Order: sequence, then structure tokens, then C-alpha cells
Amino acid sequence: MTEILQPGQLLARGVSRHLRGHGFAAVEEFVPVRGLRVDVMALGPKGELWIVECKSSRADFQSDSKWQGYLEWCDRYFWAVDTDFPTDLLPEETGLIMADAYDAEIVRMAPEDKLAPARRKKIVQKFAMDAARRLQRFRDPKLVPLPSELE
Repeated sequence: MTEILQPGQLLARGVSRHLRGHGFAAVEEFVPVRGLRVDVMALGPKGELWIVECKSSRADFQSDSKWQGYLEWCDRYFWAVDTDFPTDLLPEETGLIMADAYDAEIVRMAPEDKLAPARRKKIVQKFAMDAARRLQRFRDPKLVPLPSELE
């Protein structure tokens, strides 16, 4: 089965591939809490948590009103854009990744703002559960999700 990926999903794929080279595991379209969905949540080799929001156009960026709510769920926050994106729109106090469908490069490292231990534990556990459930659904597509997994 071939899935047609949207421009932002292609960027997320390139970002996830790049982060893997740095020892990170990435989950795309991750929901840290109800009402928020991040494009890429990455768990690093030392337990660090990065969020990467992928923007494919000026309109895509300007219509994003939730991104500041993501800051409290990660240690570092990045934007991922392609080479045609007007990067002067992006806040300088955030990280910047240039990406395409196949790879990426960190252009500006995001400042670190470490999560509180209790929040980190909660997000790492959710990350692990979501990743394991996705793998199980991949192996068993007819698996019916539990009500708690639909949130």
C-alpha cells in the first residue's frame, strides 16, 4: 500500500531520519496532552525530549496558533522548513532545521529548557506506549483500539 504524504509529513520524515543519526527515536504526530499534536517528538540517548514542528509554507506557519503551548512539553523546540521557506518569520529563540523528504540539518540549535522530572517521566512513558501501540497496529492492522487509546 502506498500512502501519499503531505508536504509537512515529508519534512517530518526527513527530520526523523536525521535525528536517528544522532541517536534519537522519533514519533510523528505525537499527542503529549489532549488538544496538542506535535509533528515530531524525539527522545534522545540521554532522555532528552525535542519537539519539531514542520512548516511547509508561510500560510502553514501563520495559521499555527498553538506552538507556544508545546514549549512546556520538551527540552528543546525546533521548526523544520525547506530551503524555500522565509526563515525570517521564525522566532529566533527557537531552533531551526532545514529539511526535505530524505534528510535534514540542524541550522540553529534550540535553547535548552529542561522539563521537570515528573513531566519528563509522564512524557517518556506516553512516548513508549504510543510507539509500542503503533508497532502493534502495524503488525496487526485489524486490532481494535481500546477506548483509552482513542484519546
